[in-house]
Amino acid sequence: MAMHPVETPRETPPEASTTPSEATTGRGLAKAKRQDALLREAARLFAAQGFDGVSLEDLGAAVGISGPAVYRHFASKRALLGAILVRTSEELLSGGLRVVEGGVDASDQLRDLIDFHVDFAVSSADVIRVHDRDLARLDDDDRHRVRRLQREYVDVWTSVLARLHPTRPARDLRLRAHAGFGLINSTPYSVRALRDAPSEADVHDILADMAFAALSAD
Repeated sequence: MAMHPVETPRETPPEASTTPSEATTGRGLAKAKRQDALLREAARLFAAQGFDGVSLEDLGAAVGISGPAVYRHFASKRALLGAILVRTSEELLSGGLRVVEGGVDASDQLRDLIDFHVDFAVSSADVIRVHDRDLARLDDDDRHRVRRLQREYVDVWTSVLARLHPTRPARDLRLRAHAGFGLINSTPYSVRALRDAPSEADVHDILADMAFAALSAD
């Protein structure tokens, strides 16, 4: 058997080398981007067609993969629904805490909280509709987690409202917070159906002004 000459390994320029950890990170980033795309497209499809009206094939096709390939990212369609609503609840809570962190004036904090939530509502109308319609379809663990995160988010709001309305009982403040969410959350989705729908910037300004007027009023 003929022997091939042994070649002396050439040095690889540092910028061209790829370590296993970098390759793993690259795969991890690609997987994370695909998961984000699935969450976004699933929210859109669930909002438009209902949870039962969307198949795995629909979900896969929306992000350029086969239906069964969805299982590489989420254990089931219900797990995907849970991921949408849990992640949204986590982002609302962490965002709300950031908004009020270090703030001094309660009126300014309320305005900032409202702006934050209106931004969410305007950009995430699909998620809001999915939450309102399909929360009961979550498994027990995800549903309890979403509820807990939501209570903590309401607490962020009521802590600010308590400083604005120190004589109001806690149940009053919680009612005000939920009423504010109802005003803000319902409008961005409904205005899509208007023939002469306002711009997102106009929707934001109108909702923010109305919510602040309602929540700051005695």
